[in-house]
Amino acid sequence: MEKSVFKYILRYSARQQVWLMIVSAASFPFLYLFYELPKNIINNAIIASPERFPVELFGVEFGHIQYLLTLCIGFLILVIINQGFKYYINVYKGLTGERMLRRLRYDLFARVLRFPLPTFRNMSQGEIIPMITQEVEPLGGFVGDAYSLPAFQGGQLLVILAFLFVQNPIMAAAAVSLYPLQVYIIPKLQSKVNKLGKERVRLVRKLSERIGESVQGAQEVHVHDTSNRERSDFGNRLGDIFDVRYQIYRKKFVIKFINNFIQQLGPFFFYSLGGYLVITGGLDIGTLMAAIAAHKDLAAPWKELLRYYQMMEDSRIKYEQVIVQFQPAGMRDADYQMKEPDTIAPLTGEMSLSNLTMLDDQDVAVVDGVNATLELDKSIAIVGGGGSGRESIAMLLARLLDPNKGRISIGGNDISSFPEAITGRRMSYIGQGGHVFSGSLGDNLFYGLKHRPISDNPDEKLVKQHKARASEAKASGNSEDDYFAQWIDYDAAGADGPESLTREGLRVLKMVGLDEEVYQFGLRGAIDPVDKPEVAEAILRARTALREHAKGPGMADLIETFDRDKYNANATVAENLVFGNTVGDAFDMDKISEHPYVLSILEKSNLTHDFVQMGHQVAATMVELFADLPADHEFFQQFSFISSEYLPEYQAILNRSDRDNLDQLSEEDRAQLLALPFLIIPARHRLGLIDESFQARILQARAMFSLEMPDDLRASVEFYQSDNYISAANLQDNILFGKIAYGQAEAAASIGSLISDVIQEENLYDIVVEVGFGFDVGVGGARLTTAQRQKLVLARSIIKRPDVLILSEATAALDASVEAAIMKNILDEYAGRSVIWALQHPELAKSFDHVIVMSGGEIAEQGTYAQLKESGKALPQLIDAHAAS
Repeated sequence: MEKSVFKYILRYSARQQVWLMIVSAASFPFLYLFYELPKNIINNAIIASPERFPVELFGVEFGHIQYLLTLCIGFLILVIINQGFKYYINVYKGLTGERMLRRLRYDLFARVLRFPLPTFRNMSQGEIIPMITQEVEPLGGFVGDAYSLPAFQGGQLLVILAFLFVQNPIMAAAAVSLYPLQVYIIPKLQSKVNKLGKERVRLVRKLSERIGESVQGAQEVHVHDTSNRERSDFGNRLGDIFDVRYQIYRKKFVIKFINNFIQQLGPFFFYSLGGYLVITGGLDIGTLMAAIAAHKDLAAPWKELLRYYQMMEDSRIKYEQVIVQFQPAGMRDADYQMKEPDTIAPLTGEMSLSNLTMLDDQDVAVVDGVNATLELDKSIAIVGGGGSGRESIAMLLARLLDPNKGRISIGGNDISSFPEAITGRRMSYIGQGGHVFSGSLGDNLFYGLKHRPISDNPDEKLVKQHKARASEAKASGNSEDDYFAQWIDYDAAGADGPESLTREGLRVLKMVGLDEEVYQFGLRGAIDPVDKPEVAEAILRARTALREHAKGPGMADLIETFDRDKYNANATVAENLVFGNTVGDAFDMDKISEHPYVLSILEKSNLTHDFVQMGHQVAATMVELFADLPADHEFFQQFSFISSEYLPEYQAILNRSDRDNLDQLSEEDRAQLLALPFLIIPARHRLGLIDESFQARILQARAMFSLEMPDDLRASVEFYQSDNYISAANLQDNILFGKIAYGQAEAAASIGSLISDVIQEENLYDIVVEVGFGFDVGVGGARLTTAQRQKLVLARSIIKRPDVLILSEATAALDASVEAAIMKNILDEYAGRSVIWALQHPELAKSFDHVIVMSGGEIAEQGTYAQLKESGKALPQLIDAHAAS
């Protein structure tokens, strides 16, 4: 990137800058006329002698009033023209600035993607993110002003000065006599502000880095009770920033004071010297008034030029500080990622390592002069102790790191010449802590298949949207690829479309042992029946099949199906009343007792008083049963819907209320008691309050709730119907269409097993897994376990079928039996292809065709596992040491 912000601006917007200066220059004659015309209006029209009229203008005679009005209309036209110039220039500047800001951010992000991986050891995301998002933000405004503002405002300043000197040179010179002093003082003060600005930027970056560390280490803060230390450190850093910002404010306002003081000296000279000249007849009043008006306007461009100087220095500092951070040593050029070969041939033959050497950041050789030849149709294990270099050499082979000396070649071709289009498609690497991106599980699984757009999105609206924005992306130097296009390379996965890709994805998930978990994600996932009507129909078939199975011996009492004409004893009173799934936020089931419509239904059903009485009784029972139990007692979770922290509050309500006079309760107490009955599940709580008579009244209220629902609420509840798919519910609940009975031994497990049987019988397993692909993994895969994340990363690399699969302790975090099973599956899958695996457990190397033993960054020995185990030294010692540990 250009080292100077001005060079960067000229490189990418020279044409726009020249055009802005041409338009600015074109505005100056109109600006001069704008100041000249008021003088003529006063001298030649307003205070002119009537005997001078009529006068001739452009060959037409005008009377006194006509002449005055004509000049005033001319003045109005000049106002419109000058404001039109300003509008056009400002809009064009804004457009140019926003394009350049967009380009700069894009360039910086593109460079981050090419950073050598060791760079991220010394530069955290807390530093990188604000540089791209916040620190370059002011540069957008400066880009539009970089050349046009000094040209436009400087030109205006010269025009006004020329006008003043034409009117009276002495008066004009006196008015601007102190401007040179400003030009001398301001830069010196500004340089001090600039130094403080650099320090402020540095401190803010460190603060961002510290915030990121604290967020990532929140668990350690809790574990070790170090929150006081963290707050103290944060406060100290804020204090450093405060001191710097306070100094900046003081110096900036000194600059502002000087500017304002000198600016006000102009009117002093006009009123004193100009007034003297008018009194003595050396100047007419119209000229003085025009000069005063012009000088008043002189302040605006002068202030703009001073502001420009400050903005220029601030932008220069920000640009230089950012750029220096985005030019790390060893960064690969843009062609490494942008170059797309005509054909990408398979990697075959041999991989040769010649004098391969890599130094760490302290110039210590972690890989030292390694020479080896690896056959790419064999499985190769790399083993070694801590600091042996096995992890580093694996990353070198994957071209994630570059050697300081030596070379790696495949089929005689140096892989340092390979673009990422080759290494990213024909090779793959899996480390111990692979990253999972925010989004769905399927997005992450198929991430390695999205290299380039394959075809347009079938949605024509999205295609039109992209085409409408493509020209602007090109003008801003951004990628013109359509983000919403079809990116998945089905051929790379051995698939011919979405369905076969799903099957291949499921096969790979089985290989790494993640299929059952994804199946469970699918059961808990939801679909839109409008978008996927065939899936909804299949789930409804499973619902019918489950009903038939549930009629079998021992199953009938395990599910209580939803029936519009029956009260469900295993559901809450609230669920029985609503009898449907809520959609959106119009109804909150946790606060259903507060909803005005629900309260109106209770009132119409004459249930309000009964609910309050029942709430009073429930509160009394709960307080009596649980008042003396510790807060963590299991009964609170199993039986009580009043948490321990709220028991004293209900005790207070009981103390100030009388069961026979509940009408005297305050609105707040009444609302709290009214809410309790909604939580009762008769089959679970067995309080004897929900008898058949009360259930019948709830059913009547249910019917009224549905029939009388206002139109604006009707879309907020999806009522249960046995032949309708419930879009707001997950697959499992749609199949179940009811409640699992409380109190039945292992009812949940039995029903879960029964649902699985039904899914298998109806051939829905693949459909459920496909829904599981839509599971949101959370930020950085936070909703997955460590083992699930690692399995997903493994599957992501395998599904793209690389010619060379490189792993470095990729399964070390998994259970030994799981690790062994996954390793066997991968080796079987890659029989005849290349697997290079850096192993933490050396005894696992017996499953590989060839074994390399590393020690101190060098190859200690290599051969087959049997050979090295029998006659080698390093491998037996490594195995013994590992067994002893």
